Amino acid sequence: MEYIAVLAPSVVVGLIFWFAMKSIFNADKSERQAEARAQAEANSKNVGPASEGPATK
Repeated sequence: MEYIAVLAPSVVVGLIFWFAMKSIFNADKSERQAEARAQAEANSKNVGPASEGPATK
């Protein structure tokens, strides 16, 4: 029984750390996906016909 009392605080702190890191990584993943969608949308708006511009002479 003493082993549980000794190990319980470490296990609880480890679980809290694991949940915190999991939420940080999930937030980062969501942010990267949102940034990729915004970048793709911006790129699709900036793409125009190839006949425009000074390089087509």
